[in-house]
Amino acid sequence: MNRRVPRGTLLAATLALLTTAALAQQQQEAPAQAPAPAATPAPAPAAAPAPAPASAPAPAPAAAPLAAAPAPAAPAAAALPPGSPLIGRPDNNPAAAKLAPVPAPPLATAENKLPLDKLKAPKGFNIEVYASGMPNARSMALSEKGTIYVGSRLQDKVYAITNKDGKRQVHVLVSGLYRPNGVAYKNGTLYIAELSQISKIDNVEDQIDKSPKPVVIYKDLPKDEAHGWKFMAIGPDNKLYVEVGQPGNNVLHDKDHGQIRRLNLDGTGAEVVAFGVRHSVGFDWNPKTKELYFTDNGRDWMSEDLPNDELNRVTKVGQDFGAPYCYQGNIADPEFGWGHSCSEFVAPVALMGPHAAALGMRFYTGTMFPSEYRDQIFVARHGSWNRSKKFGGDIALVKLNKDGSVKSVEPFITGFLQPDNNYVGRPVDVMNMPDGAMLISDDWNGAIWRVTYGPSKKVAGR
Repeated sequence: MNRRVPRGTLLAATLALLTTAALAQQQQEAPAQAPAPAATPAPAPAAAPAPAPASAPAPAPAAAPLAAAPAPAAPAAAALPPGSPLIGRPDNNPAAAKLAPVPAPPLATAENKLPLDKLKAPKGFNIEVYASGMPNARSMALSEKGTIYVGSRLQDKVYAITNKDGKRQVHVLVSGLYRPNGVAYKNGTLYIAELSQISKIDNVEDQIDKSPKPVVIYKDLPKDEAHGWKFMAIGPDNKLYVEVGQPGNNVLHDKDHGQIRRLNLDGTGAEVVAFGVRHSVGFDWNPKTKELYFTDNGRDWMSEDLPNDELNRVTKVGQDFGAPYCYQGNIADPEFGWGHSCSEFVAPVALMGPHAAALGMRFYTGTMFPSEYRDQIFVARHGSWNRSKKFGGDIALVKLNKDGSVKSVEPFITGFLQPDNNYVGRPVDVMNMPDGAMLISDDWNGAIWRVTYGPSKKVAGR
C-alpha cells in the first residue's frame, strides 16, 4: 500500500497547497484518483439518522433520487494543485468565489488575549484556560501520571503538558515531524501518527525534556496531503486505530484510502475496519457496547446546506459508509452516485450539520457533570468554510437512546464562532480527565480549555 515520494516533491506539493489555502483550517478537500475500495457494502441500519441541531438547515428528504446528469468539472480545476479544496468550486458564481479555507493565526494567542469571555456554557458549567502557547494544538492523549500529549497538524511538534503540584508546564516533547496530528498513549508508550507513518516513544514519561527520537513501527500509509493528517486512538481490543481519508474533496479513491484501519501495538496485523469514510478526525468507543463511533466530514461544493457531516457507528468489521457514492445516508452523489443506491451503505446515526467539520469526539465517562451527561457524546465542531453563513464552531452534545441510537444533537459550548461570522477559536478535540472535567483543544488559539461543573471563580459567558 505504501508509495514512496521524494521529499522534495512532497515539500513542493505542500507549498503549492498552502499558497491556495488548501490546508489552512477546514477538514474537507479532494482530486480524482483510482477505483473505490473493493468491499462488500453492508446494509443500512433500520433507524434513520438523528437530525442536525435546530440551528442547522433541515436534512435532505429520506430518499433523494440520483441527479439528472453528472456535474461538469470546473475548467479552472486543472490549474489547481492535486487535493486543493477549491477543486469543484462552481464557475461564474460570485458567492462561491468568496469561499475558501480560513487560515489560522500563525502564532499561539497570548494567554491574556484568549477569548475566555466569548465562550458560553450551560448554567452550572465553567470554562477556564488549562494551558496555552502551543501553536496549532490538535489531538490529545492522557497518561496515567496526568501528562497530556498534544499533536499538531501544521507544526512539526508534539507537546507535553505536565502538572506538578498544581503547576502546569508546556514542553516541546519532540519536533522535526511531518503533520503529527494523531497521538495515543498506552502503558508508558506514546504513539504518533504523521502523514505517512506511525511511530512510538517508549518510557515517554521519563523523557519529557530529553527530545526523544520516535521509532517508526508502521509505514504503509499513503502520502497524499489532502486529508493526509491522521487521527489515532487505542481501542478496547488494545489495538491502534487510524483513519486514512480520501485524497481530495470528492474522489473515487483506491483501496488504500477512505477507511479506518486497526493494527497491533507493534505495527503488525493491519486490517480495514470501515470503508467509505471520507475523512474522520475523531472516534471513540461506547463504554457499554464497545462499538466504535466516528465523525466523518461531508464533501464540499454540493451546496451550502448539503451534505451534513456525519456521526457513524460500526456494528461489524468491514461495513461501508458510502463515500463518495452517498452522503449523509440519503443523498446520492451527483458525480459518483450513478448506479448506486444509498440503501447499499450504512447510514449515519446522526447528522452533525452542513460543513460543520465535526472532528474530535468522546463519550463522557466522568462523574463531575450531572448524571444525564454520563455515557453521552461530546463532539468538537471545528466550523465551516464552505458556507457563506458559517456553521459549527462549538462543542455539540449528542444524546443517545439505550440501544445506542441517537436521540438528539444540540450545542453545548458555544462562542468559538461569533455572530459576526468570524472565529475567535476553533475546537478540535475533547478529552475526559480523571476528576471528571473535560478538556477542549483549540488550534486557532494554540490552547487547551477546561470545562468543569460546580462553583468556580472563572465562569465563561457570564
